[in-house]
Amino acid sequence: MSKEIYIADLNVDDNITEFFMVKSISLRVGSNGKQYLDLLLGDCSGEISGKKWDISDEESIGLSRIKEGDIVKIRAIVNEWNGAKQLRVGKIRLLSESDDIVIGDYVKAAPERAEDMFSYIRERALSVSDPELRSMALCFLDENKDRLMYYPGAMRNHHSEMAGLLYHIKRMLVMGEKACEVYEGLDRDWVVTGVILHDMEKLNELESNSFGVSPGYSFEGKLLGHIAQGVKAVELMAGKLGVSEEKKIMLEHMILSHHYEPEFGSPVRPMFPEAEMLHYLDMVDAKMYDFEDNLRMVGPGQFTERVRTLDGRMLYKPSFARENADGQEVSAQAPGVKEKE
Repeated sequence: MSKEIYIADLNVDDNITEFFMVKSISLRVGSNGKQYLDLLLGDCSGEISGKKWDISDEESIGLSRIKEGDIVKIRAIVNEWNGAKQLRVGKIRLLSESDDIVIGDYVKAAPERAEDMFSYIRERALSVSDPELRSMALCFLDENKDRLMYYPGAMRNHHSEMAGLLYHIKRMLVMGEKACEVYEGLDRDWVVTGVILHDMEKLNELESNSFGVSPGYSFEGKLLGHIAQGVKAVELMAGKLGVSEEKKIMLEHMILSHHYEPEFGSPVRPMFPEAEMLHYLDMVDAKMYDFEDNLRMVGPGQFTERVRTLDGRMLYKPSFARENADGQEVSAQAPGVKEKE
């Protein structure tokens, strides 16, 4: 049976009883010395945080069995905290065998089929004319194909959805090839290869279940992060394939510099044009995703809540219809969500 209430539909003071997917869960101790449950819940339309206060020791035993990726049924009131909606949970239980749900209602996924995105990316890799760069791109794709089918692009922020990493790479490739048409001095081979490799080690930085829900970072991910892991992976793959020293170091530089600033993990800034372009492709796609993801949660003529990843800005959705470059009306709503008035 399909869901009746989606996160994107929730309003302050609503009393709800509904199923959601657990994105994160932890038992904490408040300033009053009592335990409380801290939750992040999701469905295909978005995410919302929740709290269940004053947990007894007996309750905590049962609640400790709930894990990331589980489906739970909750009874809650929608409150507002620091300008964002939040659930005050009264009751919570795990999905039972007798509950009839449609799993697609609870899994936030990229809007394109993973198989189609992978095929597109691999075709672009095959079209790289430099044999050393082509072999690097193809080997990274082929060795990681199974996990790319579902892995998110992040734990919480942009592209934190099933097959989100593939979606991120695919859109960057589309934009990168257009950039090469405008800026004719760019070497397309390096742009394509850099895009494919730049975030590949998120597969080892993050942990994820088959629904693209990440419970957190791996041991190596916590200590190193995907940029350092990426440099190490390129070093190993280049040695295995016999890639020249200069090209290997340039690929490592693209990974090292794509976050641009030391505070975001990049110890160096880009030193050749394709590395500079990689940074902007990455940044633009991340920002556009955050705009799209948050604007589908509101109706025409409305503002979103403040978006932390966009410097705390509220975003506005125009009340008039707009068209994209193909003349199609821009979609305004999340999947499975009723049109907002």
